[in-house]
Amino acid sequence: MVLSKFLDPKNNYAFRRIFGTENNKDILIHFLNDVLNLTGEAKIKDVQFLSPIQNPDIAAKKESIVDVLCRDSAGVQFICEMQVARTTGFEKRAQYYAAGAYFSQAGIGDKYHQLKEVIFIAITDFVLFPKKLAYKSDHVTLDKITHEHDLKDFSFTFIELPKFPKTKEDQLENIVEKWIYFFKYASETSEEDLKKIVGSDEIIGRAYNELIEYNWTREERAIYQQAKKNEDDNVSCLNQKFNEGREEGILIGQERGIKIGEEMGIQIGQERGRHEGILIGQERGIKIGEEVGKIEGKAEGEQQAKIAVAKNSLKAGMSIDVIAQITGLSHNEIKQLQEETA
Repeated sequence: MVLSKFLDPKNNYAFRRIFGTENNKDILIHFLNDVLNLTGEAKIKDVQFLSPIQNPDIAAKKESIVDVLCRDSAGVQFICEMQVARTTGFEKRAQYYAAGAYFSQAGIGDKYHQLKEVIFIAITDFVLFPKKLAYKSDHVTLDKITHEHDLKDFSFTFIELPKFPKTKEDQLENIVEKWIYFFKYASETSEEDLKKIVGSDEIIGRAYNELIEYNWTREERAIYQQAKKNEDDNVSCLNQKFNEGREEGILIGQERGIKIGEEMGIQIGQERGRHEGILIGQERGIKIGEEVGKIEGKAEGEQQAKIAVAKNSLKAGMSIDVIAQITGLSHNEIKQLQEETA
């Protein structure tokens, strides 16, 4: 990592110092125009900073405080938020912020037609939309069928720093890429690299100059370090919760897997058992059938032999009583044979 004299703009205090103070109002205006691609009449010329505390009753909570909140000369409100720690539901929090800024205009009475647009801009140091490839995405409300932009009072722009693919200053092609590179790599940028980055975009140089540590007072550096510690602690806490949740999820998954495995094992075992039982039953049945067949065949053979002896004895003129004693056949069976041979 290059030793740099620039502090990290992702730091909460540094971000507000650059984009949330009267002295650097022109940096904020330039940033908004660049990121939102505002040109001509739509271009922002001046802004008024508003209190970042949206709800005084819960001001102690980060969820009720935005990093930068301002209003341009047309009454449009802009919210700029830097988010380092991965937070579940951050996109919902963005909508909550925007709704709060919109609702804050309620003092105008029932003249709803005078309500002004709210534009939310967030720079995140984590992937917010995993299914999107683009590092910058703009969201508005459109008609589902015609895609017409009828509801124009809310728009959201998200910049996901991990998705930004360029890692060298000579790869930057436009002012938006320079801003994103600034947020992602300012604390690693050398003096020589800075000259290549700035080029004709002097406002970028102004933003970098605000990050030179030597220009900060001891008190400002202390606030910066405290903000960094808070952010690091927050990230560590969230990572710990994530890891704990993942471990708990693995255990729950294992338990469910074992249960499902047992059920499947029982079903498979039953199927195999039934199949094996059928095969064993077939083998036993064949053996039993063979034995029974042998017995029946033997009995049938003995019967046929008795009948043959009886027929021959009848032809020889022997009496029925004698033939019955010799063969074991009944008198009726012998008489029936006598009739058949007559």
